[in-house]
Amino acid sequence: MHLLYADESGSISDPSQRFFVLAGVAVFERSTHWVEVELNQIAARFNPAEPHEVELHGSPMRTGSHGWSDHGQALRKQAIVDALSLGVAKHHPRDLRLFAAVLEKNNFAGQDIAQIAFEQLSSRFDQYLGRLYREKGDKQRGLILFDKSSTERRIQTLARDFKHTGHSFGITRNYAEVPVFLDSRASRLIQLADLVAYAIFRHHEHGDSTYYNACSHCFDAEGGVVHGLYVR
Repeated sequence: MHLLYADESGSISDPSQRFFVLAGVAVFERSTHWVEVELNQIAARFNPAEPHEVELHGSPMRTGSHGWSDHGQALRKQAIVDALSLGVAKHHPRDLRLFAAVLEKNNFAGQDIAQIAFEQLSSRFDQYLGRLYREKGDKQRGLILFDKSSTERRIQTLARDFKHTGHSFGITRNYAEVPVFLDSRASRLIQLADLVAYAIFRHHEHGDSTYYNACSHCFDAEGGVVHGLYVR
């Protein structure tokens, strides 16, 4: 099965923020363990005895909040870059691809931004799975795994509607089940999705490409055309 671990960055309701980002890290199920091992090694820099107690979370790591102030800023920032470089870039393109919807909120006044973002993310991952089937005979289905959030019920409803009644691009055909929601503290891959979403958000919202540059070449693409990234 192909898994898409997804998370968001930015707030739909915060008027001080221009962008909202929904991003996902797509990985084949048998590769998740090796990505987790590498992320655990990065977490161990901050708690060698109990690395699993360390949650890799972009905003607190950069700003030093939620206990991260105990560690130097340079060390924290380097850990984000390394997590993106090892967890994402090292495994691209054979094992891992990125997908993201980047919405400038002013462009969608009066529209359901959560729906648009999820439509873009889920349809692009679905198209990727369809391409794998057509080109490589890969019949594996896909599953999206989200960080637990207040949008859980909304996402579940959208996923069901997209499967049975369609969305702007047709009907999703390659999902095994509606999205699953996990506690990010228990999943390194959800934490990696958080770092990816945060890197993209920092790039667009603040013009800070420090983290984005570590993974920007990993969006799903074919023949020089990038399919995995939607920006509007």
